[in-house]
Formats: sequence, C-alpha cells, structure tokens
Amino acid sequence: MSFISGVPHRPFLFLSIGNIFQMLSEVVPAIESPKTSPAYFKLEGYNIDYATGFFPQEPLPRLMAPFAIWEDALDDAEGKLCLGEDTRESAKTRRPYGEAWRERVRKFPLLDTAHLAGNIRLLQRAHMVLAFLINFYAHSRPPSETPAPVHIPQSLAVPMVDISRELGIAPILTFADTVLWNAKPADPQLPMSANNIDFWFTFSGTSTERSYHTVSAKAELRGVEILRIIEDYAHLPDVTDLHAVSRTARDLRRLVTVVQDLTDVTQNMKEGGVDPYTFYWEARPWFRGSDCGASKWIYDGVPESDSLDLGGPSGGQSTVMHAIDVFLDVDHKLQQKRSPAPSEENKKADKGFMERMRRYMPGSHQVYLKDLAALPVPIRSLAKTSPVVRESYDLAILALKRFRDMHMRMACLYTISMAHTTPPGTPEEVLERNRTQSRGSTKGTGGSSVASLLKAGRDATDRSRLSRR
Repeated sequence: MSFISGVPHRPFLFLSIGNIFQMLSEVVPAIESPKTSPAYFKLEGYNIDYATGFFPQEPLPRLMAPFAIWEDALDDAEGKLCLGEDTRESAKTRRPYGEAWRERVRKFPLLDTAHLAGNIRLLQRAHMVLAFLINFYAHSRPPSETPAPVHIPQSLAVPMVDISRELGIAPILTFADTVLWNAKPADPQLPMSANNIDFWFTFSGTSTERSYHTVSAKAELRGVEILRIIEDYAHLPDVTDLHAVSRTARDLRRLVTVVQDLTDVTQNMKEGGVDPYTFYWEARPWFRGSDCGASKWIYDGVPESDSLDLGGPSGGQSTVMHAIDVFLDVDHKLQQKRSPAPSEENKKADKGFMERMRRYMPGSHQVYLKDLAALPVPIRSLAKTSPVVRESYDLAILALKRFRDMHMRMACLYTISMAHTTPPGTPEEVLERNRTQSRGSTKGTGGSSVASLLKAGRDATDRSRLSRR
C-alpha cells in the first residue's frame, strides 16, 4: 500500500514514462545524439483535451440518486449559509438555518461509492460536490471560545476519501474543484471559451468570487497552447536536427507570447471585477483548509485522517503553471547549482511547496508532469548547446519572471494589504469578530506564507537564465 495525494492508494498497474526510461538506461548504451520518442506523450493519454486542456471536454453532469442528496444539500447551502466567523447581525440571523443544515448532513446515510468507480466524469463531479459541502460545513460553524478540532462527518469524509483514491487527488477542496470541474458554458448553446464561461457553485455568492474563478479559467484556457508546444517538442524525432532547432526556437517565442498573455489576464483581475476587500473578507475565508487555521480538521470514520492532505485550493495547483516550470527546468527545490546563489530568505522558504501542490492535482495530471520531467533531452540542455535556442529560452524565462513579479504585486494587493484592513460590520460587530479569531492571515489558501514563497519562486525562475547581460 502506498500513499498518493495523502490518501492510501493501491500501486498503479502501469509504469510512468520516467520509470520506463530509468529501466532502459540500464540496458541501452548511451547514444551521441539523444532523440525524443513520438510513441508516447500524447495529451489525451493524460486526460488532457487539445481544446480545453485540463478542463473536462463537457460540463460535468449532476449526480443522480442515491448521490443526489449531496447535490440537493449543496443547493441548499449556496447563498443561504454564512461564514461562522462573520459577526454581522445579518449573518447571525442565518445561523439557526446553518445548524439545521449541518445536522441534516450529519444524518446522511453513508453511501457506497463503488457505483461511481470507473466513470471519471461522475467521480470528478462527486469530488467537487463533496469538497464544497465539506468547506461549507467547516466554515459555517460559529467559532468556539477555545480552538477545537473540526470534525467532518463520516457521511462526507468517507466517500470523499474513497473518491479521491480513485482520482489520485487530495480529499479536500482543490483548484480542480473550484475552477476546472466547476466550469460550464455561460451560454450552453455554445462551446466553453474564455468569453463563454460560468461556474456551477460559489461559496459567497458574490460577483467577486465568480470573477476570481473566471480569471483563473481564462489563464488555464490560454495555457492550452503551451501544452501543444510541449507535445510538439516531445515528438521531434531528433531535437538536434537543424530544422528541429529552428522550430524549437520559434515555439519558445510562441511560449513567450502566451506567458505575456497570462500576465495580462492575471494583473487585470481588479478591472475584471475582483474587488480586493470583498475577496479577502467574504470569499477567501471559505477556501481555507485544515492547514490554514487554528483548528485542525478530523475526517470522522477515516482511520488515517491525520495523514491526509487537507491544505485547500491554491493557484499553485494549476498544472499549466507546473508544466511551464518543468518544461523550462525551473529549480524550485534549489537542487541545481545556478547563479546567482539563493539568498538566505530563499533558502528558508518552503522549497517543497510546488511538489506538495502536485498532490492536489488529478492523478493523471501528476503523471503528465512526471513524464514531462523525464523527456530524454530537456529543453534547457538543448539551449545550452544551441545559441539560437538559448536566446529564445532566455526570453521565455524572462517572461515567466515578469509573470512572477506581477504575482507578487497581486498577492500584496489581495492578501498582505487586506490583512491589515478592518473586517466588514459595525464597530461593535468588528470588535466581537476580533475577539473570536486571529487577525487576517497572510498565508496563501494552500497554507504557505505568501511573500517569502513568491519571492523564492521568482528568484528560482531568474536563476534559470543561461545568459546574463
């Protein structure tokens, strides 16, 4: 028995490409000009669509009986439950409804998820619905006088762990739940696109939360071109061939354009309807997982509850962004000797964050990243030997660094600055709220310190450059 995404998991019945190459390297002598193999690394083999990328090809269907009780409970939560930490009078009047809703959830029967096994679309939908229910349950509870563990009832916890095991993903709300599996066309008569997207569920019911997910979705959809660029490189018969070198250089410049577009989409978040104050105090608290608060969560009925990954969703769980890093060989773990040397602050940052975030991705997407890292000729290695590729590679690194510079500014605006603002409510309501909770957190929703983490990521990106002028 092994652990994947923090849940017990039976070993996969197949080898990743990385394992295959490791085995082959022991019996096949090295060749002078390594070649990639077109026999693998097809996007569809990793449940990735050529048009929608990591989004499902079609919106996920609602669950039918007996699992419809989960869907109904979520319908009854959205727009009706309030944050337990919200001390405004309007929120307090909804607390009796919230307690009745939680009591109803506690009395749910423990459903057997075996009927969902093998149907990835239903499994994804079930994971999303349960994830929203779990966070609604945890965060609608009024705060207690002394911190105490949050017990997630087994009617939600047990099926969540079982379904997560099938999908190879963490048993908690993730980026996939809030964005990828939550998306649907705004106009169902047209295919989903950056200009035709909506979401099944939000916690706060605010336009700010919906707009926040829209920005993330637009970036994911724009990033599909990067996945195609990566696949084209992996399928080159000989990456050192003159035609292949020229094509790779051109494709890296295409990647620069895409990363610039991702930067533009994200930095225009405020203009896109994401109000920093509303996001910080009314939407963001719902996203927090067990690692982000004073009280740990216990999954009742799950013996290994303490070992589960329960950090919550984060933009750091975007497989598109991980794919860019892996393809360009950005060393977030500081394992390679590169210049300039990491600062002392870089060394103290959470170097395992990116690797840990992978456990919150669907299992097939985790395998995609492992196989991408196992390409016989990493593009950075090619760039070291080819001036043409090196120039385009460094432009891609600089574009990615600019993206991370922007990300730091956005984190300051939406998290660090907002942590010093006053919660919504009258002075008396704010005073009560401050008595029952700590000041606003400057941790990310994934549970890590924002400032040091983003600086370390930006600096690791900059160290990937091959030429310094």
